[in-house]
Amino acid sequence: METTTAHKRIDIRRNDTVKVLSGRDKGKQGRVLRVFPDKGKVLVEHVMMVKKHLRPSQKSKGGIAEQESPVSVSKVQLMCSTCGPVRIGHEVRGDRKVRVCKKCGTTLDKT
Repeated sequence: METTTAHKRIDIRRNDTVKVLSGRDKGKQGRVLRVFPDKGKVLVEHVMMVKKHLRPSQKSKGGIAEQESPVSVSKVQLMCSTCGPVRIGHEVRGDRKVRVCKKCGTTLDKT
């Protein structure tokens, strides 16, 4: 029986660049492909690669393929363009609530 932690909010979004803090892929950086807020996990490009056995079908030949596996949100940290891996703060700038870098104060949101 798997226990899941219900996360209230995940500050990491799709297409963010994150750095892995612990585990077998410690130190790797990658782009977030998908976020699973109910499970508290993120899917990071080229991180936690696992082998998946595929059955042959009309679309695919079958065999062994490699794919990413979800990583816990607590094991990754968002990358700031100037500082590196940082913690995330929130501020209201103008009429929008934005994510900011705790070290330098720059906005981490793209738009």
